[in-house]
Amino acid sequence: MPRNKGVLRGDIYDKPPNPKMSRTLTIKKIDGKPGEVYYPLELKETPDRPMPGPGEVLVRIRAAALNHRDHFIRQHLYPAIGFGAPLLADGVGVIEALGSSSSSPPPSTLSLLGKRVLLTPFRGWAADPLGPEDDRRFAVAGGTRLYPDVGYAQDWIAVPAAEVEVCPAHLSDAEAAALPLVGLTAWRAVVTKSGLGLSFKKGEEAATTSGRGKNVLVTGIGGGVAIAALQFLVAFGCNVWVTSSSEAKIKRAVETLGAKGGVSYRDGDNDAANNNGGKPVPWDKKLAALLPRDRPLLDAVIDGAGGDVVAKTALRLLRPGGVVVSYGMTVGPRMDWLMGAVLRNVELRGTTMGSRAEFADMVAFVAERGVAPVVSRVARGLGNLEAIEDLFKEIRDGSQFGKLVIEISSGSAEDGDGDEDEDEKNKKADAKL
Repeated sequence: MPRNKGVLRGDIYDKPPNPKMSRTLTIKKIDGKPGEVYYPLELKETPDRPMPGPGEVLVRIRAAALNHRDHFIRQHLYPAIGFGAPLLADGVGVIEALGSSSSSPPPSTLSLLGKRVLLTPFRGWAADPLGPEDDRRFAVAGGTRLYPDVGYAQDWIAVPAAEVEVCPAHLSDAEAAALPLVGLTAWRAVVTKSGLGLSFKKGEEAATTSGRGKNVLVTGIGGGVAIAALQFLVAFGCNVWVTSSSEAKIKRAVETLGAKGGVSYRDGDNDAANNNGGKPVPWDKKLAALLPRDRPLLDAVIDGAGGDVVAKTALRLLRPGGVVVSYGMTVGPRMDWLMGAVLRNVELRGTTMGSRAEFADMVAFVAERGVAPVVSRVARGLGNLEAIEDLFKEIRDGSQFGKLVIEISSGSAEDGDGDEDEDEKNKKADAKL
């Protein structure tokens, strides 16, 4: 199967004129109401790179990735946004220096020098499986006031050595940047919250459990979290079905990512109506027809849309005691809960992000199983604002399949040229097989 390399825009990496200079991509404040305003991007320059303190490491950022929250920040629909703070919660880079202290760094820190690392996409949640130890100190990295220096759309950053994980060697820079936030969110939904009994701990790989025989639905395939959830579930051995408004995205999920099948949740977009007196067949009925005859029920639903997902799954598709995991509500801020779901002992579990411990487990799982995040498109150069705006446009349009990435510095493991979309790259790769 060809690797998903995305698109590389721009002819060369745009480097700061002074190698000691550091640039930060942020937003500029303008007048406007939340939801109506769209803050412009701004590239700020500082004459000196940051200096790592005791226990810190200096990371040169190679690539960073966008998330929907960055779009919401520009709309002023995200809490406590920070003007001037670096954007983006996802980042990968190389440790170039260690912070000075009165004593020598521990061997675990010394061993990081020169290593490519993933940066923790948040602060303030260590290990509690129930949620952040202190909600007041928890925040996602990038564009917020609580941690105004933490965000990965910049050339350099100094971070505590405890806030990095060695990057899985099989990942390109673009793939690595695509992993942290969506990977962690999907991991917590799939492993911690789903009730599927899945388990994987860094350093305890022998105790890994299997999901063989488990049936799971992942809604809204095409988004980063949904794709990561599908990949993790398949790697655990689960049977996975998907929904989308796009038949093309369903096809890709089945043909390249291991989904068993999928249905369009747009009831008018299905051929089954031809055999139903011309009436559209609801997507839950279409999905029921795809499930295996010997076990035609779902064990869990991983959902980021909300809306009528409980009504569509709890009464007909989920087994008694099944679990709906909600990591978002893109349809709207409310979700219906039915008495029928109560009578079938169905559980609804909310989840968001994950802990530092879960992040370490997720990265270790990706390294062991060779999971490769899907990259939809890549813009080359932190100063290439036109190409970066194109990435934001894809988020607004919902046209991407996978993550949108900015490659910042050279030395990238991702190669490519021109402005060729990843479908064309995959076709060419297939032709060579």
